[in-house]
Amino acid sequence: MKIETHEIFNSIYKDANVKVYVKRLDLIDSEVSGNKYFKLKYNIEEAKSKLFNTVLTFGGAFSNHILATSIIAKNNNLSSIGVIRGEEHSPLNYTLQEAVANGMKLIYISRNKYKLKDSKEFLSKINNNHGNPYIIPEGGTNALAIKGTSNIISNYEKYNYICCPVGTGGTISGIINSSDINQCILGFVAIGGCKRLKKDINLWTDKDNWTLVDKYNFGGYAKFNERLINFVSEFYLTNNIPLDLIYTAKMIYGINDLIKRKKIVDSSVLIIHTGGLQGNVGMNNRFNLNLPVI
Repeated sequence: MKIETHEIFNSIYKDANVKVYVKRLDLIDSEVSGNKYFKLKYNIEEAKSKLFNTVLTFGGAFSNHILATSIIAKNNNLSSIGVIRGEEHSPLNYTLQEAVANGMKLIYISRNKYKLKDSKEFLSKINNNHGNPYIIPEGGTNALAIKGTSNIISNYEKYNYICCPVGTGGTISGIINSSDINQCILGFVAIGGCKRLKKDINLWTDKDNWTLVDKYNFGGYAKFNERLINFVSEFYLTNNIPLDLIYTAKMIYGINDLIKRKKIVDSSVLIIHTGGLQGNVGMNNRFNLNLPVI
């Protein structure tokens, strides 16, 4: 699969002698785009090969993964179930409306119960109550997802730095596995804290050429301020590339800050745009914003 890569320009890049490129995973598919395409590809193949009729997965109310799973399940004639963290709200937001329109059945559980979603007891109940579905973890991260995300970069891409946003660690793990040991992989954490993430990523890779950066999460998952909103708007006007507010915007804001402060110099940088632009629709509706969505 050929994925478009665009060079972007900024005076701070020139000052630091840095060339910056964006790999547009958001453009690879009109429906299931971004890193979700890679995470779900082999999981869906596995579900079909083992003759499962239903896939079940987990996520929050604005989850890119929930929506992507509903789409790819529908396209493969599979039923889908989404276990949603938190209480049901009416009317449904854009993400969940679309998931339901794709045939996904939504099940809401409390945040406390949601914390138990990976336990054997919880998963056993899920199997018993929902007819033994094929279960995909939150964010899609498992061994088959890592196999998929390992295809995001190729061995001819000899950038000094490869950067991607990090949620559950599945995307960066695959990228690390496909990287050259002399490349530096930077993961920009979109949630608060990264101790658990480091542990999880170490389960999927034995390389040590990676670092998690957690100072640009703007307060945690789905948190933002006016500065980040303005950054998204200015970046779109300058580069004609839309950024999602939750993941990619925070990463590129952080990369620019590191370059501006000369923490990255005399180098080439590849940015992985992981898509997720549907999340901007929900953000626009909920907070009366005007984020780009295409």
